[in-house]
Amino acid sequence: MSTAVELPRRRVWTVEDLAELPRDLRYELVEGELILPSPTVAHQDLSMELMLAVRANCPPTYIVSVDQSLAIDQLNEPRPDIVAVRIEHYRRTPVPLGSAVLAIEVISEHSEFRDMVTKAKVYARAGIAAYWVVDQKHDRISLVEMVLDPGHEQYTTRGHTTGVFSVDVPWPITIDLPALSARRAALLERAKQEE
Repeated sequence: MSTAVELPRRRVWTVEDLAELPRDLRYELVEGELILPSPTVAHQDLSMELMLAVRANCPPTYIVSVDQSLAIDQLNEPRPDIVAVRIEHYRRTPVPLGSAVLAIEVISEHSEFRDMVTKAKVYARAGIAAYWVVDQKHDRISLVEMVLDPGHEQYTTRGHTTGVFSVDVPWPITIDLPALSARRAALLERAKQEE
């Protein structure tokens, strides 16, 4: 027997309001909007591949995690698809502001504006040095690299690629986007054959 849970109604949610939610409910709070994500297997598969690439050369002072809550302010407790945080917060949730050095979002069917614009503003205000948005909606997976401007108020887009992406900061990271696109195409073809 299942019991329906009715969530409290709010126009604007705050961090304090989250205490009224069931503890096992997955949520994000972005600019006062409560988001209950339900990602596809394809989204989660790509997120895991990206996490493995980011983690490959991760120094011991950091840990790379998926779907981790970040404590930013009263109206924001987002859950980046992938985030790199200081190791001292290994057992914490949400992770305190200032611990994250990289956040990555994978665009899903209804999240493009939120990922490209709204979350970019939130993460920039929080001082996260690097923000990447990965788009899987087209034949070739693409990545937009954003870095925090010197005033720590907004991101500057450093690049956009569908090729092999490499950076040295926060540590050496290489993501082979053509290989990920080919892998995804093969998985989509196999899934289509099984339908």
